[in-house]
Amino acid sequence: MPTVKIFSMIWLAVLFALPGSIYGQDAKLIEGAKKEGGKVVVYGSIENDTMDLIAAALKKKTGLETEFWRSSSTKVMDRVLNEMRTGKPLYDVVLTNTAPMEFMFNEAALAKYDSPSAKSFPKEVIHPNLGPQYRNSVIGIVYHAGIIKPAEAPKSLEDLLKPQYAGKLVIPDASQHTTTAQWMASLHKVMGGKEKADKFLRDLAATKPLLVESLTPAGERITTGERPIGIAFLKNVVFYGKKGVPLDYVRLGKFMGDGQAVAIGAKPPHPSAGKAFVDFFIGEEGLKLMAGIGEFVTRKGIYPPLPDADKIELVEMIDMDKKAYAEKMAEYRKIFLQN
Repeated sequence: MPTVKIFSMIWLAVLFALPGSIYGQDAKLIEGAKKEGGKVVVYGSIENDTMDLIAAALKKKTGLETEFWRSSSTKVMDRVLNEMRTGKPLYDVVLTNTAPMEFMFNEAALAKYDSPSAKSFPKEVIHPNLGPQYRNSVIGIVYHAGIIKPAEAPKSLEDLLKPQYAGKLVIPDASQHTTTAQWMASLHKVMGGKEKADKFLRDLAATKPLLVESLTPAGERITTGERPIGIAFLKNVVFYGKKGVPLDYVRLGKFMGDGQAVAIGAKPPHPSAGKAFVDFFIGEEGLKLMAGIGEFVTRKGIYPPLPDADKIELVEMIDMDKKAYAEKMAEYRKIFLQN
């Protein structure tokens, strides 16, 4: 047998053996996905523009269509659980904050899937049931640098209480958004104690900030200049910067954020498509797309093009169960909506 032919056969054998290879597992999943209808249905809280990038790349590589429904993490969880309880789940994949993902898994709405792409993540970000927490959504003070000059920007969270920011501030409503409730409940970890953090929240409420559904609309209000400063995802600085909006963020040093996970539904209508989507989403190509628009992905060697991103110290938020969330959200309702 000629040497070239032998080499070709060996190379093909290697490709078929590679986990996650388009010639190995992916090929079987994609073939199965096309028999299922050629689409995957995803529920999540990631921004539509981000999902558009992922969906376009997935379609180019596999031919699969992505049908995406987006809302806040709380509403994603509610819809998923409602569909499971009625016995008519329409989703194949769910992706949102880790805490509500754990709730959904514990309610048997999600299933464990060991994706080949998970092997490229450090062990410390692997959740025992949900797989890799593929990104951290880092939260901080973001502002419109075309309206608030960097020299006039706050230097700390407490600076948000200054009169000069009255009527300019937007924050997510912690009484209806789980991630914001967790962030507020964890502030003592970066503010020097619970008493100081609690006082800050009461004083912040007294400034009457604009309350919006979640962190994403908070970022949107900042970009329009309607409320040029607020609590939002740092990724907005990169994401909207690519669209010509001059955003910046306050260098607090220590930041908190929430891990994000992706999982297959417990009874997905399109199981092969769901697995193929997850493999691509947390694979190198998908993560590079996300990092390119500002996401803090957790795979080693992939970073967002955010100024001073390497200086950010990420502090984990406290763990909360369903009861703790309910109590905190009720507490923040009293503080921000009933004073």
